Amino acid sequence: MRSDKPTLVLLHGWGVNQGVWQSITAHLDDSVVVITTDLPGFGNSRTYPQPYQLDAVVEQLAAQIPSNSYVCGWSLGGLLAIALAHRYPDKVQQLGLVASSPCFMAQPAWPGMAVAVLQQFSKALSENLPLTIERFLAIQAMGSSSARNDIKLLKQAILAYPMPEAAAIDGALQLLQCDLRVEFAALRQPVAGFYGRLDSLIPVAVVELLQKLQPQARFTLAAKASHAPFISHPDEFIQWLHCWLGLPDSQ
Repeated sequence: MRSDKPTLVLLHGWGVNQGVWQSITAHLDDSVVVITTDLPGFGNSRTYPQPYQLDAVVEQLAAQIPSNSYVCGWSLGGLLAIALAHRYPDKVQQLGLVASSPCFMAQPAWPGMAVAVLQQFSKALSENLPLTIERFLAIQAMGSSSARNDIKLLKQAILAYPMPEAAAIDGALQLLQCDLRVEFAALRQPVAGFYGRLDSLIPVAVVELLQKLQPQARFTLAAKASHAPFISHPDEFIQWLHCWLGLPDSQ
């Protein structure tokens, strides 16, 4: 029986809020302390830096995270978790990435999003924020065998919290242009990750490149999952999470 409880910090992705973790936290018992922090300007976190820049965002997050935490970030949350681990290493005992990358945009010899896709999202944001988020949720679940239900769950989750501030959601979108590959490679904390093989935003080829940057990292691939594997394949994800945290098997 362990005497100390690990602290698990879950960071959500772009366009949503801490509600996306609801089905996961329900399966974690009192052997772990769970913190589901809203990114600045999202959900219940109504204060956010202006301009919405990486250093200021990470500083605000760091103030809410206990030392020696297991920090797990999904999508944009993973990018911020990498920055957090690099800038505030005392906060991050171990780093978990879910469908995330230190470099979301396509670069030479690095697969990712085209700049045009980001520009389309940015334009759509100014015209219809709710519709843009709904379309983004559809992309999150693309390729999943249960896509329709995944989208329904995601929509229910975000609607339980306030809509994100427009300036924050646009600023957060721009953060996806950050390239943290050098910082990621320099991390000294143990790294683990859970990815969907059918992900349309983080191509599966990225995982092999991440492994080269962090040779000791342990990555798990869900064969039929897309960009929201913890929504579409909760059992597999919870099993991975228990293993990562060093908890007894959830089965």
